[in-house]
Amino acid sequence: MAKSSRLKLHGFNNLTKTLSFNIYDINYAATPDQERGYIRYIDEAYNAGRLTDILNRVANIIGANVLNVARQDYDPYGASVTILISEEPIAAEHLSNSEAPGPLPESVVGHLDKSHLTVHTYPESHPDNGISTFRADIDVSTCGRISPLKALNYLIHSFESDIVIMDYRVRGFTRDVNGKKHYIDHRINSIQNFLARDTRERYQMIDVNVYQENIFHTKMMLKEFDLDSYLFGVDVDDVSPKEQRDIEDKIRREMLEIFYGRNITRSMKLS
Repeated sequence: MAKSSRLKLHGFNNLTKTLSFNIYDINYAATPDQERGYIRYIDEAYNAGRLTDILNRVANIIGANVLNVARQDYDPYGASVTILISEEPIAAEHLSNSEAPGPLPESVVGHLDKSHLTVHTYPESHPDNGISTFRADIDVSTCGRISPLKALNYLIHSFESDIVIMDYRVRGFTRDVNGKKHYIDHRINSIQNFLARDTRERYQMIDVNVYQENIFHTKMMLKEFDLDSYLFGVDVDDVSPKEQRDIEDKIRREMLEIFYGRNITRSMKLS
C-alpha cells in the first residue's frame, strides 16, 4: 500500500477505482391512485434531466471534464444517464484520497481520467401491501489518482435514501519510479470513514470488507423514520392508530428485507 499521497509514479496511474451503490426510497400508497401518483412523482423528480444535473455536479466535485452525455427517459417510467469523463489539469496538491468525508457541492477536489458516471432508476410497487419502492443504481468509476469516494456525501444527499448499499473496489496496479507495483494508492479501512458524521449518526451500518483484495462493502439503513414522510396522498392524522402501526410494520419489514437481502416471514420478529 502506498504510504503517501505524494507517491511518485512511473507514467500514468493505472489503478481503477469503482464505487457502485444502490439507493432505496420506500413509500406507502394505499390505493391504486396513490400508487400511480407516487410513481409519477418519482418519475418526474428523478427524470433523465435531473439525473444528468446530479452527475454533472459529481464530475465537478471530482474535477472532471465531461466528454459525452447519453440519457434516456423510459416508458412507462424510469431513466438512465451515462457520462464519459476525462481528466482536468488540476495541481497535484489539490488531490486528496484521505480517509475522510468528501465535500458536498462546494469545491472541486481532484481529477480522473478516461472514466464514467452512470445512474439507472427503477420505480416499483405491488398492489397487495401498498408498498412502493424507488431504487437508483449509481456507478462512479475512475482511472487515476482521485477516489470516487469523495463524491459519496453529495450523492447520498441528492436522493431520498432510506437504505444505501455500497461496494468499493480498487483493481489493477500502478508502478512507482523504482518499478515497485502498488495495488492501492490510498489508505482505507471502511467506506464509513468517507461519510459525514450526521450521516453516520442517522444510519445503522454494517461492513463486510476483504482487505487483501481491496474490496469494501457497507450497508446503511435509517435508524428512525417519521411515518408522515412515508405516506403518499394522505396525512398521518387521517390514519387510525391501528392502521399506523400496521403501516409502520410493513415499512419496517420492507426496509429489513432489503437491508439483509432476504424475505422475512410472519413468524420472524421485526427488529
